[in-house]
Amino acid sequence: MMEAGGFLDSLIYGACVIFTLGMFSAGLSDLRHMRMTRSVDNVQFLPFLTTEVNNLGWLSYGALKADGILIVVNTVGAALQTLYILAYLHYCPRKAKVIQTKSTQCLSYPLTIATLLTSASWCLYGFRLRDPYIMVSNFPGIVTSFIRFWLFWKYPQEQDRNYWLLQT
Repeated sequence: MMEAGGFLDSLIYGACVIFTLGMFSAGLSDLRHMRMTRSVDNVQFLPFLTTEVNNLGWLSYGALKADGILIVVNTVGAALQTLYILAYLHYCPRKAKVIQTKSTQCLSYPLTIATLLTSASWCLYGFRLRDPYIMVSNFPGIVTSFIRFWLFWKYPQEQDRNYWLLQT
């Protein structure tokens, strides 16, 4: 029988993998939207770029520590973010801003939830390993998720039925 700490560690490990891969996959709905509309309307570039930089940093750290979980999830993440960035650059003539337009139409609510869950699970993983680098570097994901939740509250999305159907 597995000891309590081993089971808890496996649970946290699994949550990290599932939430992280889920977060990286959240961009697939944006990719589908860009391909179908041949535009970047309602798609935000900055999360793709920051996640790509984050993935490359964590991939390097994972290689340095020989941590298989960090290597695998960040390799997948970097590949997906590269795909999203290339598609965005292909379809992008211009970009709208949330504050200027007072609209969160270009923010992804599912990605915000996924980012919060992923960052929180990685912070817990770092806590269990007593690795402050993992905890500290994932804490901004929690903070920025709450900032985006605040933006969703301040500037509620108008329900665009066509885009809503693409996300489901």
